[in-house]
Amino acid sequence: MESVERFLWEYFIEPMYTREGYNPYNTIVYAIILGLAIIYTYRWIIKPLRIKVDEKLFYAVTPMVVFGATVRALVDGGVLAPHPLILTPGIFFTAFFLILPALFADSKLKTYPKITGGWGAILALYANYLLVTNAKSWEPYELTFFYTMVFFLPILVYYKFRPFEKLYLFPVFAHIFDIGSTVVAIHYYGYREVHWIENLLVQKFGAFVYYPWIVLILAVVYYGLKYLVPDEEERRYWYLAVYILGLGPAIRDPAQMILQLAG
Repeated sequence: MESVERFLWEYFIEPMYTREGYNPYNTIVYAIILGLAIIYTYRWIIKPLRIKVDEKLFYAVTPMVVFGATVRALVDGGVLAPHPLILTPGIFFTAFFLILPALFADSKLKTYPKITGGWGAILALYANYLLVTNAKSWEPYELTFFYTMVFFLPILVYYKFRPFEKLYLFPVFAHIFDIGSTVVAIHYYGYREVHWIENLLVQKFGAFVYYPWIVLILAVVYYGLKYLVPDEEERRYWYLAVYILGLGPAIRDPAQMILQLAG
């Protein structure tokens, strides 16, 4: 029993507090949990509530993602005290259970997506109020936006001539935004990568290896989902999950930097 507790502490609990990041054990477990969560939230919640998976749903959940990611950054910046519910991956569960009643209310009252988006916006505004009032330097945001635009524009050009499903532009943008913030953090400010595979790539090739790496992953995910998930609505829900996974760290990383860097 003691060895099990030590294993759980070393590979799952301690990395949440120390930001040592991901390892093969927690990566596999979190990936399995994520996959099951995506499948069953769609089948047990989204589908029964008759919520259409389209741009409206992406926009409706975005404020809650911003809230969760900003709260996570506030912990790293020392503004909020660490707690498993607002550390990774706990913040994902917290945001999910916060948005769930709003989705049910919207469905019941036929007001979708007003309650969902409004509730998330209130929480996001409060979190960002704490962020702005504790910010030390805005340079990381400026650099992140610059790299995001530079590397997203070629994708938009590609989309114009070789269009893929329009809804997939949401996760593509989110992950390019995420990579922009990661490149800025590592290349300019000496941060380290917390994902174990990407950390190996960065050590060997440098931070800009992220761009071909993420384009490869996004392409594999897109064509893999088209092949493995023939139902269009369910496939779009997977796109939403990929979008959230990209947008969360894209918001969190520059927010964390502006709280920690001297102006």
